[in-house]
Amino acid sequence: MLCDTIIKKAVIVDGTGAASFIADVAICQDRIQAIGQLDGYDAKQIIHAEGLVLSPGFIDVHTHDDTNVIRAPECLSKISQGVTTVIVGNCGISASPTILKGEPPEPMNLLGKKDDFQYSTFGDYVKAVQAAEPAVNVAALVGHTTLRNNVIDDLQRTATNEEIESMRESLAQAMKQGALGLSSGLAYQSAKAATADEVMRLATVLSQYGGIYTTHMRTEFEAIISAMEEAFETGKHAQVPVVISHLKCAGAGNWGRTVEVLSLMDKVSEYQDIACDCYPYSASSSTLDLNQVTDDFDIFITWSEPKPELAGKTLKVITEELNLSLLEAARALQPAGAVYHCMDEEDVKRVLKYKLTMVGSDGLPNDPKPHPRLWGTFPRVLGQYCREEQLFSLEEAVHKMTGMSANRYQLKDRGEIKIGAFADLVLFDPDTIKDTATFQNPISIAKGIESVFVNGQLTYSNGNVSGKRKGVFLFRSSTQENN
Repeated sequence: MLCDTIIKKAVIVDGTGAASFIADVAICQDRIQAIGQLDGYDAKQIIHAEGLVLSPGFIDVHTHDDTNVIRAPECLSKISQGVTTVIVGNCGISASPTILKGEPPEPMNLLGKKDDFQYSTFGDYVKAVQAAEPAVNVAALVGHTTLRNNVIDDLQRTATNEEIESMRESLAQAMKQGALGLSSGLAYQSAKAATADEVMRLATVLSQYGGIYTTHMRTEFEAIISAMEEAFETGKHAQVPVVISHLKCAGAGNWGRTVEVLSLMDKVSEYQDIACDCYPYSASSSTLDLNQVTDDFDIFITWSEPKPELAGKTLKVITEELNLSLLEAARALQPAGAVYHCMDEEDVKRVLKYKLTMVGSDGLPNDPKPHPRLWGTFPRVLGQYCREEQLFSLEEAVHKMTGMSANRYQLKDRGEIKIGAFADLVLFDPDTIKDTATFQNPISIAKGIESVFVNGQLTYSNGNVSGKRKGVFLFRSSTQENN
């Protein structure tokens, strides 16, 4: 039988968490045709993979690539680390459905400038992604802050009943058009005024469409338990699954509390459908938030509109140069972006290993000096935490980045190596895979990724993105468009 590609004698880690095995894999068009000893098969392209691992393509469940998959469709930062699918629209901010009267407010400005928000409906965004033909597949959440910004004249206030109903209608339309669900970013000033009732009323829209609720909670600092309880209550009220975004215990006074946090996850998961994601670093990254300014840990400035020349320095150094207090210096830099070295490494490892944790980069592609997670997240999990520190087995690590994620977000026929599944695949060297991106040099291609296939197309090899891109928009599997 003639196929497009046969990958021979690879170590198959199939994404389910099951033990690895050695086999050939045949790809015909965009699907996996056969798995086993395929001596009777022939192909236009044969890849000899002895000693290499073949796994499902990694699914980055937490990204802010909303506009970048359109503006920079080669998606080098993702495809180069084995990512074949990105989920956009996290933390309450999404590129659609958007109606902007001026420049996007924080933190929507993390996604781009006003001209980048051209999608008044979710369907408009879908069409733009499809026209761009990105190197990776794209699935999308709808941001709560984006919905608020469409209807509320002042994001510092609560929404009226009429405004909530308008947001509910917009969310329902997006769900009909294939959105995965709703995300919130309640820690940000643009959403802090939203009451729990406002979020719950929006979340109830999701249940009739089989959607999901993800949340950057109100706080990841001292009051993290109450913030988690609010998130779980929202999911319970709406009868939808809940994902806690980038679960962490932030702030020096909070270090070590992941034991308590994960105990609560265990307890609630007995009767409610919940999960979380995290990135494998002890530093976070976002806009420069005055509420997070402290001298308890280093704050590294990634960009500043009024003082761009100060990007690449810590806030403490900038404070000395400007002869200002920490808070005064932070005000002088705004709007700005920052990396916060606010976590304890043991907490990071505890969350990463946790049974309900998926992997998401939370990278910010528009930062001129981004957090290294943008380029290094998935190889770092496999290199440092799996191979070097043996935090978990290779099979478990891959499961957290593939099968678990596809199942959680209803990405049909993705995330596993099985006959009939889409041929989203990554071939890597388990002995050399390693992130190379650092805080000093964050834009750096990972080592050990040999080849990446997206929908059957060899999209990345030898450090280069192919001119042929086959990424598609992934609709929620319960929508008509995905059947």
